[in-house]
Amino acid sequence: MKQAVMTEPGRIEFRTVAAPKAHNGEVLVRVRRIGVCGSDVHVYHGRHPYTTYPVVQGHEFSGIVESVGAGVTVTEPGRKVTALPQITCGQCPPCRRGDYHICDDLKVQGFQADGAAQELFVTEAGKIIPLPDEFTFEQGALVEPAAVAVHAVKRAGDLAGRNAVVLGAGPVGNLVAQSARAAGADVLITDLSDYRLDVARRCGIERICNASGESLVEAARRAFGQEGFDAAFECVGAEATISAAVENINKGGTIIVVGVFSTPPNVDLGLVQNNELTVRGTLMYKKEDYLAAVAGIAAGTIATDPLISKHFDFDDYLEAYRYIERSGQEVMKVFIDL
Repeated sequence: MKQAVMTEPGRIEFRTVAAPKAHNGEVLVRVRRIGVCGSDVHVYHGRHPYTTYPVVQGHEFSGIVESVGAGVTVTEPGRKVTALPQITCGQCPPCRRGDYHICDDLKVQGFQADGAAQELFVTEAGKIIPLPDEFTFEQGALVEPAAVAVHAVKRAGDLAGRNAVVLGAGPVGNLVAQSARAAGADVLITDLSDYRLDVARRCGIERICNASGESLVEAARRAFGQEGFDAAFECVGAEATISAAVENINKGGTIIVVGVFSTPPNVDLGLVQNNELTVRGTLMYKKEDYLAAVAGIAAGTIATDPLISKHFDFDDYLEAYRYIERSGQEVMKVFIDL
């Protein structure tokens, strides 16, 4: 079978390797779609701090079950599926208390272990997430980032009737905004890209703000009046956005850090202390978040079609990265087709 291997930053080699087989408790998936995410782009640029080369990428994916090993009952050949990419130890304190997504020895397929950028991909049956027959392969590949959003929103507590700001309208920020809205929040989303804000509007997020021409305090006043907002989701990973959240959120508010910070930000902890703010991190997801993401996409509360920017054939994997580079902020989700 064919396999795409990133041998070093900016270089992908296609190799022909023996096809894997599904052994006891395993499922063999014929991969059909792979989503390219911001973390993948960091690997492409050599800026991901926890990835070594060579690596087979691909952690957002969907496909069809090719075969199952002995003892597998969660799925059968021919079913559309996706799968969680986490490899956990099961023994550390977080794993023992059920927080395996922050395992002390966490490895993620596509980064610290080989991912789904290959024609056939074998994984543990317990990681398999069956998809509705009517799902497109694009929807299946978007379950992973949608699960990131579902988990992040849960970290904020009950959002029903609350005002929330999402800083950053890229794919994850968009999905966070949609998930927060589905949880009952009145949502304002901000970005510097009119293109991404238009995608958010097409996904049903009516309150938008281009931060290049309107401050967060002005936008929040326009959106929420004197009530302000008491929940914020930082989905950029930049000092300016986390500082804007800290400086403008209501006293007693909750800030969820979703974005990945490549450089440690300077944040006014005096305001965090004085205003009794809660700042919470969020990492990845649990299986229940995957299932909730599938349900949200199936119910239409999470829109996916407006997020689709472009498709590339498997042989053009490297060109997908070049397209993302050229497009800057004018791109959302790019897919690799097998």
